[in-house]
Amino acid sequence: MAKQRKRGDGSLHLRKDGRWEGRYVVGHDEKGRPKTKNVLAKTKGECAAKLKALKESLKGAVAKRPKGDMTFGAWLDRWYQTDCKPAIKPKTRVDYENRIYQHIIPELGYIPLSQLTQSDLQQFYHRLKQGGRLLRVEQYGPGLSDRMVKSCHVTCRMALDKAVADGLILKNPAANCKAPATHPREMAVLTGEEIQRLLIQAKEDGCYELLLLELSTGLRRGEILALQWDDLDFRTGALRIERQVQRIKGELVVSQPKTKTSSRSVILPGPILKVLERYRKSCSSRWMFPSPKKTDSPLDPAAVRKKLTSVLKRAGCKHLRFHDLRHTFATNALEHGMDIKTLSAIIGHVSSATTLNVYAHVTDEMRRKAADRIDRGIAGVEPPTKPERQQRPKATDFQAVKGKYRKPGTGCITKINDHLWEGRYSPRVNGKRIARNVYASTEEKCERRLAKLIAEMKRELEPLRAKKKAG
Repeated sequence: MAKQRKRGDGSLHLRKDGRWEGRYVVGHDEKGRPKTKNVLAKTKGECAAKLKALKESLKGAVAKRPKGDMTFGAWLDRWYQTDCKPAIKPKTRVDYENRIYQHIIPELGYIPLSQLTQSDLQQFYHRLKQGGRLLRVEQYGPGLSDRMVKSCHVTCRMALDKAVADGLILKNPAANCKAPATHPREMAVLTGEEIQRLLIQAKEDGCYELLLLELSTGLRRGEILALQWDDLDFRTGALRIERQVQRIKGELVVSQPKTKTSSRSVILPGPILKVLERYRKSCSSRWMFPSPKKTDSPLDPAAVRKKLTSVLKRAGCKHLRFHDLRHTFATNALEHGMDIKTLSAIIGHVSSATTLNVYAHVTDEMRRKAADRIDRGIAGVEPPTKPERQQRPKATDFQAVKGKYRKPGTGCITKINDHLWEGRYSPRVNGKRIARNVYASTEEKCERRLAKLIAEMKRELEPLRAKKKAG
């Protein structure tokens, strides 16, 4: 009688073709059925030796795998550190770590991985929705947003999918959970007249070139702030987008764009190039939009957000995000005949389908107008409703709101008496302050004379500044 093998040593049997086969259980699938590996040999002894070698080779891999009785928190931490973190970008890591270490592990981390249920997860999502917010409760309320709750669900589901694949659990308890439905934020765009008012006010507030370039290209905020002068070819008008700037854990970080298609080139119109050429002469940094407070640093995205809010308010425009300027550019481009494929390449979408989904409201209107043109041109009939004729917005009579403080580099004006105004410009050159004054009978005349004085002084002082740079 054949001697029975010990449990865990695998099995040996003789096949019909005369060879011996050895099998060893290495795990179980989603339905609990065993997954095996096999070896073949001509003799039983040779097959047993191969089976033993297979078992030994698998020992190391089995030893490195987490134990099936570990907690969900321990598994989640291991999954993030080994499988997830190496493949994602720094900003995404911050988001993952916030969800995992601030919300999921404190609530569910103590539960054994094998005992985690769908009910545990569903109740967890409900608690997040009702009172899961840890910061700024007074401002936003006690509950987390639907988007954040769904992100926590997606993180749990991915980690548990990996646990199933590794044979630690038989079924993913998050597979049938119901997470809150997320709805895209309502898109806001500026009208033609609002764009004019915005740019007029931006000139007064010192951010004209930034907002003009944004409305002409639709770049993401991090992309436009990371631009350097070497990225722009003034001869061809080609602007390369090769990096982005983000604030991560309190520090400004310059990194690669978010996707492969985000690294791209756009061609700037001639009028925009002329504006940037004039602006370039007043900028001494390698960054196109440098920080006024830090040396060799781009503008902080948060500072730009605050500046835009201020400019919109002074210009009498509706409140919107910086990203809505991107939507304004894309909407105008489509309404003026740009095709979806070209627009998708300019704004850096992964595919044209993404552009179609985001701007479906614009493309629906384009299709309606195309159908109306076909009715008139082919069928010879007027459409039921005539399309509104696109007209260029009339020039606005809006006057920029004067700020409390004058822009840097524009000098200062003081009223001496009812009939005399003084303008003063005092730049610092090579550590010394050089001051000159002009006088006029009205504020308007004084502004004109001061502007002329500043231009003359800049021409005179340019050789001194160039000499300092060379030294």
